[in-house]
Amino acid sequence: MKITDTHTHLYSEAFDDDRDEVIKKAIENDIKRFFIPAIDSEYTRSMYELEKKYPENVFLMMGLHPTHVKENFEEELEHVEAEFQKRDFFAVGEIGIDLYWDKSTLDIQKEAFKRQIQLAKKYDLPIVIHCREAFDEIFEVLESEKDEQLYGIFHCFTGTHEQAKQALSYNMKLGIGGVVTFKNGGIDKFINQISLNNIVIETDSPYLAPAPYRGKRNDPVYILKVVEKLADLYGVDKEEVARITTENSKEIFGI
Repeated sequence: MKITDTHTHLYSEAFDDDRDEVIKKAIENDIKRFFIPAIDSEYTRSMYELEKKYPENVFLMMGLHPTHVKENFEEELEHVEAEFQKRDFFAVGEIGIDLYWDKSTLDIQKEAFKRQIQLAKKYDLPIVIHCREAFDEIFEVLESEKDEQLYGIFHCFTGTHEQAKQALSYNMKLGIGGVVTFKNGGIDKFINQISLNNIVIETDSPYLAPAPYRGKRNDPVYILKVVEKLADLYGVDKEEVARITTENSKEIFGI
């Protein structure tokens, strides 16, 4: 069995004391691939160091996270574009809109999101979308950019069944993580109506740990709880969930 964590912030300060142990434990439990989203320029070096240490397991994205779209967002987008000119990445991410923390930056968040979608098209890469309390705004931008070049992952999907179907209409796969194990998460009520061929799995570690670890630091090995929950919801074995979602990740990321 090979499991792919399509979204983990392993460079986070939350892992500074035991990062190698966390990664080793995950690998020993069949989690072989870790896709690493960017936040902003302050984390670029840490991402590169992680990739250098685990070249067979770590795959990097590059982008500007919506919560870090501030007054200097033009400078940050220049950094993103400069990194793409230097080397290859596997996606543009994570990008999108977050209205939970700050609604006042909506206009520049939309601008940064749209420009990074266009950057992904330039390099023929998937996008990895962060959406928090912003489904309408995200869909508005995706509708304006919809074409055959638009594809990627709707990371940490937490919407309704209708919103899931709308996300799929933009050639997105749904990133499913710990929320599917929450009693009040909601997506467990309908996710098995979405084909497993449209699903990838993730942790978003160190955030959003699945039950029974909710509220604690999320580790990549906890993706096993996501696999177990999806196997139960879809009525298939865990190996089938791992196989299909890993194949889906290969389709998206090109490896």
